[in-house]
Formats: sequence, structure tokens, C-alpha cells
Amino acid sequence: MKQAHIGKHVGRGHRRNWHGCARRAAVFLAMFVSLSAWQVHAQGLSGTQRQGTIAPIPIAIPNFLGDDPKLAADISGVVSTDLERSGLFRSLDQGSFLERISDVNRAPRFPDWRAIRSDALLVGRVLRRPDGKIGAEFRLWDVTRGKQLSGQRFTTVAQNWRRIGHIIADQVYERLTGERGYFDTRVVYIDETGPKKRRIKRLAIMDQDGANVRVLSNGNELVLTPRFSPTSQQITFMSYGAGRPRVYMMNLETGQREVVGDFPGMTFAPRFSPDGQKIIMSLQEGGGSSIFEMDLNSRQTRRLTNVPEAIDTGPCYSPDGRQVVFESDREGTQQLYVMGWDGSGVRRISYGRGRYSTPVWSPRGDYIAFTKQLMGRFLIGVIRPDGSGERILSEGFHNEGPTWAPNGRVLMFFREQRGGNAGPRIYSVDITGYNERVVKTPSFASDPAWSPLLK
Repeated sequence: MKQAHIGKHVGRGHRRNWHGCARRAAVFLAMFVSLSAWQVHAQGLSGTQRQGTIAPIPIAIPNFLGDDPKLAADISGVVSTDLERSGLFRSLDQGSFLERISDVNRAPRFPDWRAIRSDALLVGRVLRRPDGKIGAEFRLWDVTRGKQLSGQRFTTVAQNWRRIGHIIADQVYERLTGERGYFDTRVVYIDETGPKKRRIKRLAIMDQDGANVRVLSNGNELVLTPRFSPTSQQITFMSYGAGRPRVYMMNLETGQREVVGDFPGMTFAPRFSPDGQKIIMSLQEGGGSSIFEMDLNSRQTRRLTNVPEAIDTGPCYSPDGRQVVFESDREGTQQLYVMGWDGSGVRRISYGRGRYSTPVWSPRGDYIAFTKQLMGRFLIGVIRPDGSGERILSEGFHNEGPTWAPNGRVLMFFREQRGGNAGPRIYSVDITGYNERVVKTPSFASDPAWSPLLK
């Protein structure tokens, strides 16, 4: 069984080299989505999705053992909830269990678990150590074949207990689906409170399941479009204080912020490059806007687009940093374009009806997510970088601002609710368009941005 240590603070640590981008705008298109067969396999276990329905993997997760039964049950509960929310697993009712687990290091009675039609069994133990830290271990069993699939031990500070559950869920997800997990991540977003016409918007951060919400700004300024650095403990965002737009970076560990630069016109949609060394954004010029890149070391800017009176905005790098997707009205309507990292080879990739916006490149590089508006209807969709394979994943009154999970399997976005004092909520949806769920937050929430996996 492997031994691992978790960092002192929840969610602190360097980030992997990928992430999304987008600027606010709207979406729609009525479209039939025909899903190809999708399967996951691991050591005899399988789940299958066809035409928008899914047969999730049945997994048994007894409450973990430990000297603090509530803490142990809470951690196993986080694991169960994470897996359930993915739509790829079905946690079996504990009331159906025939065997009572009393020792995580002893092989279970597999016939008892087969009898309740469990394909997988996860057992664990959580102990409080004399130094105040928490020790945890788990074992994942393939019930059908009677073999252990995975096992690991963790040590962490007490306040990190939820993160233990997320890490274990990632291990289970990866072992049984063959894809990287995404549960040990955070989301930065805009927390919105107050009446609709006097809404206070503050930076906030939470775990990907909506827990551990922490507000990062005091609400005295308007903040928009927060985005993670892929390599450091920083986010970039827009701030409008005293009528002056500025691009900031904030250190999430210290809370310190610094101005990236003061620009003569309006600035929109700053995003980090995959190596974290540059920021790409759009700057207003006269009646239009152009895409610029800033080197964070030299603070020198470089122009990437220059089409007079066109509005070029919402830029986002591909995961390898060689290409940039952006939105532009240069041909009359708001469409998606891809160009080289140096601004060369601009080509249009969207040709459907309606207006496309907020492009976000998948961490896998295989899709670009977007929002779309057509005849007052709004959609979240994906398209391949060559313009093929457009699919719509979600429709709502006002959907906007997709962001990718680090494994490229799930998207988050926000949706405005109808009504006089209604507000935005964050939702998640599988890339197949299946399993749409609300992400619960204490207040209204908009403009989410997903972090890379934590370390």
C-alpha cells in the first residue's frame, strides 16, 4: 500500500499545465445530440453510456473505520458523493450490505458483495495521530474477480479531512474508468449578493463540490473573470475600482495582489498561458478591441490581432501553447477563430447559426467549449479545433461561461434564473451532455473557473 502526504492547507500546491478561458457572452442552438457509445473498463468492471443514458458502476462504500466514527464516516461520505456526482458510479445502500467490515487489511467475503450486485468495494480507516494529524488508508477491491485494485495511505493535518475524501475518490475514479480524476480541485468564481440592481460581486473560491467557500475580496470594487494560473498559487482577474479597469494577479496563499498593468482603454478577459509566464487579453481601441499578450517578467506587451473596428476578445491558449482561440465579429457576427501563438494563420472555425462566444480550450486539446446565442435561446456546446463535431450540451434561460475540469471530461458554467430577484447559479455537465447538476453555493454565483489538480 502506497504512502502519501497531503499539503498543509486545503487546495494549496502547484498546478498542472492546462486550463480554460472565456469571456462573458450568451448562447443557444436547438440541436439533436447523438452520442456515440462510450465505455469504461478496468479489471473486469465496466460502465456504458449510449444515447444520453448511462449504466453506472455499482460500488459499495461502507463507512470507514476509525477512532473517530463521525470523521471516518464523513470522509467516506465525501468519496461516495464525489463518485455519485460524476454520474459514472452508483453507491449502493449500506442497508443492503451482508458483511460488516472490521479490518481493512483482510480480504472481504466476495460472495456477500456479489450477492448485492456490487462490482467494486471500497474500504478504509481513519485514525487521529498523537501529533494531531490524521492518518487514512483505503483499499479498492474488484468484487467480480476477487482482487485488490488499489490501496494507499495518507497523512495530513486535521483541517484537510475533506481533501482526503477527494483524493481517494480520484484514485477510485482513475482505477475504474481509466481517466484522471478531477475531485481534488477548486473553483474560483464570483460570489453575488444583494438586490439584482445593486448586486455586490466578490471573488470567492471553493472546492469543486461547493464546500469550503472562502471570499477573497471585500465587495468594494466590481470584479470579473477570475482565472487560475496553471503553474502557481495565483489567479488573474479584472477589477473596476474608482471607474478604472485593471488587470490584477492575486496570490491565493497570502491574499496579496498586484497590478499586472494599467492600460489606456478597457481591458477584457485576461488568461494565463500554459506555462504561467504570460497573460493574454483583449484591449479596447477606438470602436473595437484587439488581442494582446503580456510577458509577466518583462511586462512587455505584444499585439496578436489588428482588424480595425472589429471586436476581438475572449482569447484562450491551447494546452500546448501553440494556438489561441478567440471570438470576433470581424465578419459581421460573433464567431470563433483560431490562430497561431504569434497571431498568424487566423481561421474561422464556427459556421452555425447564432453568435458564438467565451471559447475555452479543453485540457486534452480535443474540444473547444463555447456559449452560443440564437433567437433569445442560450446554449453551452463544444466544437473541435478544426470546426467539426459541434455538439450542444446544455440549454437554459441564460447559460454562459464554460470552464473545463482538468481531465477534460466535465464542464462547469453558470445559468441566470428567471424572476424579479433571481440570480445566477453554477452547474456542471458531462461532456456527453449527460448528468447536469447544480453546484450549491451560499449565494448567487457566476463566472466559474476550474483549477488544475492540486498537489
